Parts: sequence; C-alpha cells; structure tokens
Amino acid sequence: MIKKVAEAKKLQGIISPPGDKSISHRAALLNSISVGTAHVSNFCVGDDRSSMLGCLQSLGASITKHSNCPVSGSSECFEIKGEGHQGLSEPGDVLFAGNSGTTMRLISGLLASMDFYSVITGDDSLRNRPMRRITQPLAEMGAVIEGRNNGSLAPLSFRGGNLNGIEYDMPVASAQLKSSLLIAGIQAGGETVIHQPAESRDHTERMLMSMGGNLKSEGLTLKVEKSDLKAVNVNVPCDISGSAFWMVAGCCHPNASLRLENVGMNPTRTGVLEVLSSMNANIIIENERMEGGEPVADVTVESSDLVATEIAGDIIPRVVDELPVLSLAACFAKGTTVIADAEELRVKESDRISATVQSIYKLGGEIEETSDGMKITGSGLLNGASVESFGDHRIAMTNAIAGMIARGETIIEGAESASVSYPDFWDTIENIRS
Repeated sequence: MIKKVAEAKKLQGIISPPGDKSISHRAALLNSISVGTAHVSNFCVGDDRSSMLGCLQSLGASITKHSNCPVSGSSECFEIKGEGHQGLSEPGDVLFAGNSGTTMRLISGLLASMDFYSVITGDDSLRNRPMRRITQPLAEMGAVIEGRNNGSLAPLSFRGGNLNGIEYDMPVASAQLKSSLLIAGIQAGGETVIHQPAESRDHTERMLMSMGGNLKSEGLTLKVEKSDLKAVNVNVPCDISGSAFWMVAGCCHPNASLRLENVGMNPTRTGVLEVLSSMNANIIIENERMEGGEPVADVTVESSDLVATEIAGDIIPRVVDELPVLSLAACFAKGTTVIADAEELRVKESDRISATVQSIYKLGGEIEETSDGMKITGSGLLNGASVESFGDHRIAMTNAIAGMIARGETIIEGAESASVSYPDFWDTIENIRS
C-alpha cells in the first residue's frame, strides 16, 4: 500500500494512542498461567495482538473478548480464565508469532517451562531475527531447544519442563530476554538470578509482583523462584512508543499543539521524554496517576526550538524503539545529534539504522550512518520524497510524521506496515492536520 502525506499547515488535537503492547502481552501471558479470572482492557491493537493471543489460545488458554464489559467498564475487554501452568496443553500445530519478536521471545520462556513438545515460528522477517540470546540461557536451565542455524533462528522446537534455576549475566540490557528468563524461572527448581548490565523496561517484574510472584529486585539484580500466580485485572495504559511519533510531530512542526491522554509513564519507558527534554522540547505533563500498578499521565507537546543532544549509554535500552523518530527530531534541532551504542537496532523488524538513514537522506536530511548508530546535523528543513517502510511499522510511521513536516509531498511505500502496532495511525494523521 502507498500513502501520500502532504505538508500540514497546522497540527492540533487530542490523541489516545493504542494500549501499550509490552504491558498487554504480559497481562495476557501471565494471566493465562495464573489462577483465577482477569479482565484486561485497552489491550493493544494490531497484528502483534493477534500473534500473542493466538499463541496462547493454541496452548489452551481460555481468552474471551467482550464488548461493553461490566467488570472493566470498557467498550472492549478480554476475559482470561487461568488454571495455572497445568491449564495449558500441548498445541496441535505450530505456534505462529507473526512479526512479533515480543511474542516469540516471551512465549519461548513459557514453552521452555512446559512439559510437552512445541514449535514456534514467525513470518519471513521474524524467522531471520536472532534468537540465540534467548535459547542459550533457556537451554542452560534444562530445556531442549532446536532451531535453524544451530538453534539461533526460528522455527524453534521445545521439549520443556524440569527446569533448574541458573545465575545469568545478561550480555545486553534487554527486556525481552529478561522477561523470557523470568517466565521460565517461575516454574524452575531453585532460584534464578539475573544480573542486568543496565536498566530496561520492568513491566514483567511489576506484574509478577502484583500477582504474588516470588521475585526480589536488588539494584540491577533480579532473583525469582517458583511461583503460583493469582490473576489480576489490568487496564492497559496507552503506549508511550506509539505516543512518541506525535510528540516528535508536535515538537518539530512550527504550528502544533497536541495532547496525548492516558500515556504510560513507567520510568523504564520514559527515556523518549528525557531525550526530548534535553533537546529543549516544549512538553507539559499533567494529571499524573496510577493505573493497575503503572504510572500514567496526560502529555501536551507544542512547537519547540530544539537543540542537538547525545543519545548513548544506559539510556539506549529505554529509547531503543523510539530512536528512528528521535532521529527525525534531530533533523530539526540546532547542532549535531549523535546516537551511539544502538547496535540492537540492526536486528529489529528491519535494520533500523540503515532504514532510518536511507529515509532521512532521501528527505534531504544531513545524516551519517555509523556501526552502532548515526549522526544527524539539523537543518530545520526536509523536502518531500518517495521513501520505503522496509516492512517495518516504526519506519513507516516515522516517514509519515516527516511527511507532515517536510515541504511538498512524501510518498510512503509499504505503508500498511503501520498496522502491526497502530491500525488507526493513518486516521489520526488526518484528524490532527489542517
């Protein structure tokens, strides 16, 4: 699908981004192996939702979609009835994770703990994304795992169960790796100790503790033991990664005022706000509150005189999904912005370093690719061009935001990729522009 986005004279409106994907996935998976009934509302939308729910249902999880749920008070709600780990069973077919790396890695932690045979695969892109970072420690815990390229590429097969806790030094700060090991660890004998090199999003830890999980956090070290979880209702906050596109649009457009409601403000996820604040962005945070153990707030973003910054080191795990659109913000910042220590971008849905550099270069931006990031010198001006999505939802949406700010018209090939995480994205663009 091709989308044409012309320069907008003004950006204004109130936006409710989709439910947070990370929290939605964890709420579905952990409630499926808990005891009791949970109602999960404001669940994320898009193809990734179908991937996670489809895998869990294929494992025998009882998940029912309700409209106008009297329990949650939501227009759409998923009721999940759990019977603990024993409520799941061997799937009759191969599990399909679609394009969702989160689904494959979190479900892998679950499959490693289950005493049956299973296979999980994904689409062409996911089958070529590295999985050894997950499979190696799970194998050390006792799971028998096989896959392409010596167990590093999907399809992956599991003969799980009878796991033993390990002490593991994570090679990189990765919420998906950490979560996979925690999910396996709650069914392993003994204690699983995880040493993190830096902080990453902590949704799994928060949810496990709210469900009664035997989890201790000591700085960057996590300790988990076998746990019987109790189901909890979750009202999922709006996704800060999906919100980031509108934040950058509001900052960079010369005539903009955008209000984002019910945005998740988990401190392990607010790196994008920290970066934009360091760039002198005009951001107002209001109505701060707690929803189901997660902090949320309303965020207003207005036209800003941005300055360059450096994005590197410990903050990278907390902004890794937002780096493509932050690169766009750097095009409108005075000075040269440097992004480093972001090798992880190479193995996302696309090589996001290369894809971002190619896109911004075509739009007339001054950008240089490095081995672990990029350098962007702001000119305050982009020109419409024909760009690709590279089959990556975040690249498609970054290019669309650029199209509303660049002079002329921007043509985006593969625009359907946005539906992976944000099906209403294109409608929202039309609703806020004039």
